[in-house]
Amino acid sequence: MTTSAQTGSAETTATTVVLTDFAAVKVKALIEQEGRDDLRLRVAVQPGGCSGLRYQLFFDERSLDGDIVNDFGGVEVVVDRMSAPYLAGATIDFADRIDAQGFTIDNPNAQNSCACGDSFH
Repeated sequence: MTTSAQTGSAETTATTVVLTDFAAVKVKALIEQEGRDDLRLRVAVQPGGCSGLRYQLFFDERSLDGDIVNDFGGVEVVVDRMSAPYLAGATIDFADRIDAQGFTIDNPNAQNSCACGDSFH
């Protein structure tokens, strides 16, 4: 059973979040500014927000049981096993325009959103 669980994780890995090349460059630069080489970008969903769930993006050195890890140009993106179904197929990008700046998440699973922009259901 352990083998099939590991295989299941490997299959799930292909369907979790995608980090665009531009976002990977930005994440890598931010990690370098921190002066640490043990940090990864953790993406999670947490209860809250006006539509029920909200995204969390943060640097993390921890490895949790069931984590799904993908490498994008030397940047590791980690998703915990509880968040993975909500983030399957989501794309993380970085906007650097006059009207928007920061990380964005395009999530096909987000059927409803709210005006605050950081929550989905």
